[in-house]
Amino acid sequence: MNTEAEKKSLLLEMITLATVDGHLHKRELDFLKLVAVELSISETEFQDLFHQEMKSIPIPSEMQRINQFYRLALLMHCDGVLHEREYKAIQQIALEMGLNLFAVKRILEMMKKAPNTIINPIKIMEIFQEQHN
Repeated sequence: MNTEAEKKSLLLEMITLATVDGHLHKRELDFLKLVAVELSISETEFQDLFHQEMKSIPIPSEMQRINQFYRLALLMHCDGVLHEREYKAIQQIALEMGLNLFAVKRILEMMKKAPNTIINPIKIMEIFQEQHN
């Protein structure tokens, strides 16, 4: 992520997913704040994002799109409750990013079964690479 607009777009997408179930859990908010810090978004700018609608900016690199998908998947699991609306929303977002739905579903299933929902990044890349062959 290079520009301020791209960083805010990324966070807005995450906020949208976090609130799709009608509730923002404290763990989700904490996760979002961590991402904001990593992206050098100030606390004021971060809070303002909850009151904005911004058109999503396409992520040019497939690697960055996969990273964003994985961030969203971690966010989806961080409250310990997997809502059907979140599951459908993340699949729709992944499709809009141009990611392979089969790979997306496979990773989401792996995350459900993993003890802490964490998957080795190399494995994630391998799953997406398999779909290119």
